[in-house]
Amino acid sequence: MTLIVVDADVLGRQRTGDETYVRNLLRELGELAPAAGLRVAAVTRRPDLVPDGVEPVELATRVQELRLAVSLPRALRRLGADLVHTQYALPLRSPCPVVVTVHDLSFEREPGMMPRKDRLVFRGVVPRAARRAARVLTVSERSKRDLLDLYEIPEERVVVTPNGVDPAFRPGEPGAPHGYALAVGAIQSRKNQLAALEAAGEAGLPLVVAGPEKDSALAAELRARGARLEGYVETERLAELYRGAACLVQPSRYEGFGLPVIEAMACGTPVVAVREPALEEVAGDAAVLVDEDGLADAIRCALAERDRLVAAGLERARAFSWRETAERTLAVYQDILGA
Repeated sequence: MTLIVVDADVLGRQRTGDETYVRNLLRELGELAPAAGLRVAAVTRRPDLVPDGVEPVELATRVQELRLAVSLPRALRRLGADLVHTQYALPLRSPCPVVVTVHDLSFEREPGMMPRKDRLVFRGVVPRAARRAARVLTVSERSKRDLLDLYEIPEERVVVTPNGVDPAFRPGEPGAPHGYALAVGAIQSRKNQLAALEAAGEAGLPLVVAGPEKDSALAAELRARGARLEGYVETERLAELYRGAACLVQPSRYEGFGLPVIEAMACGTPVVAVREPALEEVAGDAAVLVDEDGLADAIRCALAERDRLVAAGLERARAFSWRETAERTLAVYQDILGA
């Protein structure tokens, strides 16, 4: 049986969107692959987190350069992989075709918002991966345009497979209190949580931030100015935070998709977001979209029009399914393999 290997090294590493993508994709592929005559294996340092239907393969190498140059290629040869699916980077020498997912090109479009070391790493590995992979998957039309513009990849090699909504994100009991605004995402300048804090304060709400602290100075400033930082939270706790929020405030300066937008909508939480291309693409007409200087008024609008926004958001969230993401991804595998 044809073997697809997914690089699942992000599992258990609190990598927010990247980890959410792999976890949900594996869950759905585990159910879909057998009917297509495919086996799916996941190479990871956390085999205990691999979902049912997928074969866990432990690969404990922690140094990424060594892992991509030596450990992963060896594992692919040992397993007899027919195709491997990675994120952002390719194995140095792969014995089989590679599909790579590139979520966004923030390090190209907004380089000042990423630490210099990380920026140099991404700029070194992502263009090579995008140009050499058999197919490049990405999560929005916005990111597809960036890939085509910046790396001049043939359009037919780039496939959009939008993210979906984890089943944990669903509405709560009606009548629950909604006493805070919520910002979701790693604490870093690109996510722009200070703008969310200022807007929430003007609208008379405290701000809760859910996401790992990538920028300790920014985290300290948010705390000093009254924000409550939850840090990285597991999926069930994140769903609780969405359901308890008066609204989600998403003021990101750059996004490849914007998972919190549809997660909040699926929980019945109104969404306020800035006019950023990916956020507009995902939100459609189911959110209050404004320029950054209009965020406070947008929060007031979301509070006043809660019922309308909740209904519109629930409908919009139904358009995003991890099952559909997996089906589109599986079709790419089959196309490459000639199945």
